[in-house]
Order: sequence, then structure tokens, then C-alpha cells
Amino acid sequence: MGNSNVLKPEPSAIYRWGILFFVSLAMFGNYYVYDSISPLADLLTKQLHFTDSDIGLLQGIYSFPNVIMVLIGGIIIDKLGTRISTFIFAVLCMTGAIITAFSGTLLFMAIGRLTFGLGAESLIVAVTTVIGRWFKGKQLSFAFGLNLTIARLGSFAALNSPTWAKTYYEHWQGPLIITVIAAVISVAGVIIYWGMDIYAEKKFTLREVAKQDEIKLKEVFSFPRSFWYVVLLCVTFYSAMFPFQTFAVKFFMEVHGTTREMGGFLSSMLTLSAMILTPLFGLLADYMGKRSLLMMFGSLIIIPVYLIMAYTQISLYVPMAMMGLAFSLVPAVMWPSVALIVDESKLGTAYGLMTMIQNIGLFGFNMLIGWVNDFSGGYTTGMWVFSTLGFFGMAFAFMLRRNELGPNGFGLEKGMK
Repeated sequence: MGNSNVLKPEPSAIYRWGILFFVSLAMFGNYYVYDSISPLADLLTKQLHFTDSDIGLLQGIYSFPNVIMVLIGGIIIDKLGTRISTFIFAVLCMTGAIITAFSGTLLFMAIGRLTFGLGAESLIVAVTTVIGRWFKGKQLSFAFGLNLTIARLGSFAALNSPTWAKTYYEHWQGPLIITVIAAVISVAGVIIYWGMDIYAEKKFTLREVAKQDEIKLKEVFSFPRSFWYVVLLCVTFYSAMFPFQTFAVKFFMEVHGTTREMGGFLSSMLTLSAMILTPLFGLLADYMGKRSLLMMFGSLIIIPVYLIMAYTQISLYVPMAMMGLAFSLVPAVMWPSVALIVDESKLGTAYGLMTMIQNIGLFGFNMLIGWVNDFSGGYTTGMWVFSTLGFFGMAFAFMLRRNELGPNGFGLEKGMK
């Protein structure tokens, strides 16, 4: 930055929160498009004659390119910077939404979802990196929590679209046209962030960000053990959550006899809980610490909920509220933990690697659950798969805690004084 920055003020808190709002707006559109398939699943079956395996493919193929792309995307972020990276990824998302909405065959809809996925997860990595750089040392977990709240408002809107956009659900294409609008909002948020970031560089003193002149893939394997435990928890936790949501509305309608509107609302309870509680859990983790213990508790909660829904007729509000609590707690603590473990110059690559492995799980389990549902003629076997993933998540969180309490810890258990 040079000596010219000495007389420049630091950006105000309001300016930082403004940056957060507009990158979170990009996430809002991203999440809306992602969650648009679940409330549409029964229409795809009735009008386009898609099987559960086909629907699992539409959701799973989103994750397929990210087995490689998010790692490359993380490196792109570290090399090119977050401004141009977020723009490229947001435009890819919009392109994918357009292809999906204006085609009526499984092949082209799958190509659209793949194109959307090509940009979507990398956009999440880029936005996560932006927040890590603007808020490190300044209520980082709380900022992550607010970002997730705005992003999940997109999920909440999508899952409840059978209610507020009911007239669009007479034909499968109507809801997908709304996703195009959401994707345009995402691009607009990124453009405004780009302008604010350029202005901040000229007018304010910004903390120097270490740059890597050369990125070697072998450095990926030098990340510490705590990072890998967080990654393993990430893949098991999200593989238990998002593939369930893929079929949740259809499951509620066919097994528990709900309407599509009620099924969408029940599924959105995860999102509603997270919108309210994630920032609060982030703030709690900032001040209390005990991050691995909190992640253990969050993983423990989801172990019984799938079996409760599969084997009992208890009010669905109970297990969905339990899932919502876990869905709020674990991400609020998990994602900021990476910024405490990994050197800032490698943060984009670290988040890219973590998201890559997460997407291996999402691709595999969306496909697996769709096939299991078709093969078994029901949902019970899939529910056992989800419950087992919760157990493994708790085990990885326990290993993380054991490592953090030893001499090689990174302070995840420490709070702000």
C-alpha cells in the first residue's frame, strides 16, 4: 500500500457491514437457485416424468464440477483477487439458471445445473474469503453468521415459493423463471461490492493481505490436522443435510400426507432457524470459544431426527426444529474456524479445498439417496444413511477437540477476552 496510506482513515464499521451486505446479497441469489428444485420435485415427476434418480441427478450434478472447480476457484481467488473472481462466478451462476429454466429435457436441465454449480460453490468460496479478510479480528464469526442469514433468506424464499408464488406452480417452468431473477440480483450485488472495494482501496487504510507469488498444489497437504478434522466434519454434516432437503418436500407429501405448501414450509424451518440463530451462535463462539465442543453438540442433535421422521407420526415440527438448531450451530462455528487455523495468504485455497471435498459428498449422496429411494420403493433406508452421517460428524468433532486441547491446537477453544 505504501506510505501514502498513513494519513488515510480506516474504513468505518458501517462501510464494512455494507461490504458484507452486498456480498451476502450475491449469496441470497445463489442459495435461491440452489434450493429451487426441492419444491418443484413432484411437478417434475408428474409433468416431465422424472424419477427420484433423475431429481437426485439434477441436484447432485451441481456438485460434480466442484470436485475440481472450487479448488481451482480458490487458487484463482488468491491469484486474481476477490473482485473479478466473484463477478466471473456470479455470471456463471446466472448462465446456468437461464439454461435450466428454458429447456424441458433432463439433459439440458442437467447441463444448466452443472453450469450453475460451476460458479456457485466458487462464489461461496470467494465471498467467504472476502468476509475473512474484511472481518478478521473484528467479530469474524458474527459476520459469517449474518452472511449466512441473508444467504439462507434465499433458501427460505425458494422453499416457500409454493405459497407466495403459487400461481407459478401450475407448470414446471414458472418457478425456474423466478430463479433467473434471483441470479440477476446476485450479479448486481457483486458489481456493487466491486465498486465499494475499489473505493475503499483508494480512500482508506486497508490491512495488507499477504500474496503468494506461486501456488504449489503440494502445499495443500501441508495444512494442519485441525483443518482436516474440520473438513471431514463439513462433508459428513452437509451430506446429511442437503441431500435430505432435495427430497424433503416430496417425502413430507408422500409419507406424512402434507400439502406442497406445508412441505415447503417444513423444509424451510432449517433455513428459518439458521437465519435467526446462526449470527447468535457465531457471537457466542467469538466470546466463549469451545468451538469443537459446539460442533460436537450440533452433530449429536441430528443423529435421531431422521429416524423419528421415518418411524413415528410425531409432529414434524419437533425433528425439523432439532435439525434447524444443528443447521444454525455447526456452520456458524465451522467456517470461521478455518480462518483461525490457516494462514491468510492460503485462505482462498483452504476454503476451496474444503468446499471441493464437501461437494464430493453432496454429489455422491444426492445420487445415492435418489437411487436408494427408487430401489427400496421408499425413504426409510435413506434416513438410516443420514443418521449414520450424523454419528461420523460427531466423531470428527471429537477428534478436533482432542487435537485442539493438545500442544498443536490453534486456539479454537479460546474466546475473546
